[in-house]
Amino acid sequence: MTPIRHALVAALIAAPTAGHAAQPTQAELVRMVERLAKRVESLEHRNAELESRLAGTPAPADTGLTARVEALESANERLAGEGGHGGSLLDGIEVEGNVVGVLQGASGSGNDEVVTNWRGDVGIALPAGTIGRSTGSFYVQLRAGQAEGPSALPPTFTGTVNTASFQQVDTPSSNANAIVAQAFYQLDTPLGAEGTESKSHLQLTVGKQDPFVFFDQNAVADNEVEKFMNNVFVHNPMLDSGGAIGADDYGFTPGVRVAYTNEHDAASPWGVSAAVYGTQDGATFGRSFTTPLYIGQVDLGSRAGGKEGTYRLYAWHNGRYEGFDGSKDKNVGFGISIDQQITESLTLFGRYGHTLSGKVSFDRALTLGGELAGTGWGREDDGLGFAWGWLRSARDFRRAAVADYGHEARGAEQVAELYYRYAVNEQLALSPDLQLIHRPGADPDADSIYTFGVRALYGF
Repeated sequence: MTPIRHALVAALIAAPTAGHAAQPTQAELVRMVERLAKRVESLEHRNAELESRLAGTPAPADTGLTARVEALESANERLAGEGGHGGSLLDGIEVEGNVVGVLQGASGSGNDEVVTNWRGDVGIALPAGTIGRSTGSFYVQLRAGQAEGPSALPPTFTGTVNTASFQQVDTPSSNANAIVAQAFYQLDTPLGAEGTESKSHLQLTVGKQDPFVFFDQNAVADNEVEKFMNNVFVHNPMLDSGGAIGADDYGFTPGVRVAYTNEHDAASPWGVSAAVYGTQDGATFGRSFTTPLYIGQVDLGSRAGGKEGTYRLYAWHNGRYEGFDGSKDKNVGFGISIDQQITESLTLFGRYGHTLSGKVSFDRALTLGGELAGTGWGREDDGLGFAWGWLRSARDFRRAAVADYGHEARGAEQVAELYYRYAVNEQLALSPDLQLIHRPGADPDADSIYTFGVRALYGF
């Protein structure tokens, strides 16, 4: 019996007790139930026919709307899919940068000043496809800034006491300015049997570069926004402060570099590299590479005992070096850059530079120092840096010093720097910095120069 029939029978059986009005006889009730049962059966049969028809007849479709929805869903799947252009547009792109601000005061020979400056750098690495087994990439660095470090100091051998400053030539310090610092293409080729993890690579770099990214590197002394600010501790003094690198006013130049790295022995990786860079007018795309800078380097790594270290030996030939007297001649020299971890917290560095030709103001340079990480006092991201430098005056400079600079030059200029980097958090650091320049310009009678500053760094 269907649910409808159950309900009707129950209602009829209960009807005689619903009130005290005149009630039908038993025979009349039986006839009423029979008539209702037949009516219900007819209705159920009709209902079954309607359901059957509805089940067999497809609903009308809005073909236009359906097509549009399907097209949108398909497009969305392509954009969100792993192989779609929308989902992979940013794949492989790496962006990093920093902004540094410096407040620095300087005192020397009665010239006292306090200056401020800021500088920002953004580096963008872009994938540039593959050529066979080789992988290409394109790197762009943008630099902006405002104002320089102290400028009223007596003449010194060091290029600047604040390498973290940036100011375009012929632009007043009241104006912020920006340049495209680097823009180069790099192709990395793994060597060895295909299908195996390569332990050696060949690398080609073409474009506008910072030569010190690839030569004279140092784990302790090569980053002016985090570590030492005096230029003699950022790079080899012969190349940078002495001018042998021949780059433009901001340290960049077009060139071609080739490098080979070998890590078959994980404890002693090594590599060789060589490059040709534009110098003087060639560094600013003003002329061809008729008198370029040639530079080559050998890298020897050491990981013995879990202590990282790298030993670099390099030599250069600048065909158009500008001497201290304005003369143009070749400059030939060699240098050494070493960094070696001594303990878990202490890493030391050393650099030596030696010039063989050219009208240089100093012909020998030695810098030594290190950084002590703050693990010993519960501040593992902090660092205490210390360095000392010795820049020996060249014979030609000593001969010309009285007539050209008004003082007798003897011996060497000595430089010292001390900083403490306090990590506020993972992205922000504050660094008090103290510097001393003794016998500036190798003048034994000159007052020493002192600088004190605070550097704030935000990195991302």
